[in-house]
Amino acid sequence: MLRNWKEILLLAIPSLVSFASATVVGTINLIIVGQLGSLIIAIVGVSNIIMYNAFALFSGIGHTVNYLVAQNHGAGDMKRGIQRTYIAMYMCLAFALLIAFVGFVGADDVLRWTGGSAELVRTGSFYLELRFYAMSFGIINFAFHGFLRGIGATKMSMVVSLMANVPILILTYAMTYGKLGLPELGLKGAGIAILIGESAQTLICAFIFFVMLNKKFQTRKYLTLTFKWVEMKLIMLESGKLGMQEFSLSLSMYIFTAFVARLGDQALAANEVALSIMSFGFMPAFAFGSTATILVGQFVGKGTPLLGRRVGTDTAILGSIFLIVLGTVEFIFADQITHMYTDDSEVYVLAAYLIKVSAYLQIFDGLLNFYAGGLRGIGDTTFLLRISFVVSWFLFVPLAYVFIFVFHWGSMGAWLALYSFLMVFGLAIMIRFYRTDWTAVRLKEASHG
Repeated sequence: MLRNWKEILLLAIPSLVSFASATVVGTINLIIVGQLGSLIIAIVGVSNIIMYNAFALFSGIGHTVNYLVAQNHGAGDMKRGIQRTYIAMYMCLAFALLIAFVGFVGADDVLRWTGGSAELVRTGSFYLELRFYAMSFGIINFAFHGFLRGIGATKMSMVVSLMANVPILILTYAMTYGKLGLPELGLKGAGIAILIGESAQTLICAFIFFVMLNKKFQTRKYLTLTFKWVEMKLIMLESGKLGMQEFSLSLSMYIFTAFVARLGDQALAANEVALSIMSFGFMPAFAFGSTATILVGQFVGKGTPLLGRRVGTDTAILGSIFLIVLGTVEFIFADQITHMYTDDSEVYVLAAYLIKVSAYLQIFDGLLNFYAGGLRGIGDTTFLLRISFVVSWFLFVPLAYVFIFVFHWGSMGAWLALYSFLMVFGLAIMIRFYRTDWTAVRLKEASHG
């Protein structure tokens, strides 16, 4: 067991730092622009939810690359892993153009659909447009990171994330308030900073894949082998299932945010501050979930799925320990942390209350991510799609509506609905993981039928 734990930590800690860099940058960005007022906090928070939906819809490509490459790497068949990665990249490029087009023609409409005030729409439209452009690069980057994690290169993935995210932070401060010789652009400057960071990360990822990894994996050699319909069909199918799974969750969060927005701009701002802080709990959940995908997928590729089940369990144990420690810190220092975001007492007091209530409940989000990572590793994507759809639309959204608008429980009702949903979702995924017949698990192959 200790040997497994060491291997898990060697993969998980770089992933944790990688996710942490993005989370910390997002959090500090919100703190930086939050000094412009509660309206700006609300705009950034709503934009984050919208971007989460855009990302989720196409994130299945990155998740698919991650688990298929992990299986191919474990099986010693990286020729196929590279081939599948190329197919995924072509898909990402097509979708990137679509995302940029939506941002160009419809950013203001998307904000308006959220249900925010007219002032929120007027002030935030161009910022959201810039975020759409940045997301076009973001989905390409996520697929590259999926490849890196699939081969176990989580340290390299971490370095790339740091190289991109640290400049975003510096540029956000400089361009928002006119520091370091740059113009004072306010909220627009924050959007430009994110766009610069994401596009620079795409260039770094391309250099690593086509130049640095070429000697070991011949990443440029297999370019002409990528147009195999059976492999493309497999990746489209798996990406579609994983993307729709994430999209069911993210779209329900979008509707949840729209419900909260109707409680007023300050309630919405408090909700977004609390979600920003609780994202530090999502961070180890994602990191250990990604590690489970890597290790389970590699053991499946090696033909030893039962060892994958064991390492999946160990990953969940370690990840849960991280979340308990983090939840304790959030519970103790909730007031001090929320006060860093804004001086509006109504916003930071409510946000601190929400955090204290949910500090330990985030363990269920951890179970969801840990065991979903394991199920991705074996390719059990159909179940993930089905359970995500059921709990998002038949539990989460109805509960949020009833608690907010029927029982009039306000922000607390919204968060009770959120964590009731995560509890059911997480337990369902965990039960599926242990009820799977692991002796029947096989390497994912393209169907020629």
